Amino acid sequence: MNNKTEITNQISGSQAQILSQALPFMRRYADKTIVIKYGGHAMGDNKLAKLFANDIVLLKQVGIHPIVVHGGGPQIGHMLERMKIKSSFIDGLRVTDADTVDVVEMVLAGTINKQITASINEAGGVAIGLSGKDGNLIRASKIKRSKRDPDSNIERVLDLGFVGEPEKIDIHVLDVFKRSNMIPVIAPIGFGPKGETLNINADTAAGAIAAAMEAKRFLLLTDVTGVLDGSSKLIEHINTTEASKLIKDGVITGGMIPKLTTCLETVSKGVDAAVILDGRVAHSVLLELFTDQGIGTLVRHK
Repeated sequence: MNNKTEITNQISGSQAQILSQALPFMRRYADKTIVIKYGGHAMGDNKLAKLFANDIVLLKQVGIHPIVVHGGGPQIGHMLERMKIKSSFIDGLRVTDADTVDVVEMVLAGTINKQITASINEAGGVAIGLSGKDGNLIRASKIKRSKRDPDSNIERVLDLGFVGEPEKIDIHVLDVFKRSNMIPVIAPIGFGPKGETLNINADTAAGAIAAAMEAKRFLLLTDVTGVLDGSSKLIEHINTTEASKLIKDGVITGGMIPKLTTCLETVSKGVDAAVILDGRVAHSVLLELFTDQGIGTLVRHK
């Protein structure tokens, strides 16, 4: 046996072993819904975006039902700057006036949504782009925040404008996709009680959709490895009690708190498990779903 044949056999054997190991996980998720919140560096890097599209197509082809919900904060910010529209944030939420919400909808439901659907279609899938306004998918209510003045101790209500949170998810639209070969790609735009457009945080929208669809997994792609402990090591598994203690003790801070809270709310409403994982890792979705250890922090209710 020459060296070339030996190397070929080694590669073939390694690939076969990987496929063999993935088979039990494919069976576990067969005919199940997986909701993936897609954003951050994973969406901004062209190479990672192409790999993500390939992986989503693979999930559908092996009998799993992926639903992609995407963000787009940086892209919205760049467009607002180009159009010289000032923007501010309260508690991490973009204050959205009438001019801003038009830009938000244009970027999310237009440019970004169509880029993602095109990538998935180019990879061999059949992706359909839509927003929460299509088919009455996401009915939302306006969010308001209150803030207490430290000097007068008077609490003021802060109006965030056209910013909403999911009130009802109409799953009939998504059930149609589940029964077909189509992959829904959803922009987190909802409609309010008067039909007005409302901008919804993508993590929140994805979590609400996962809960409504009783998804097997809710995957939240981030720009960090997952939830870290006090020694900056990855926490592989966490539940409600453990998470509450780590937040209270100041171990989990900043932007990870709302992400983890969203996951905890999602699993409390019937999703089997949620996972916060690093979208910067190539094939992160496949590595999480089709390996024993996964690569992120798995969140369960208990």
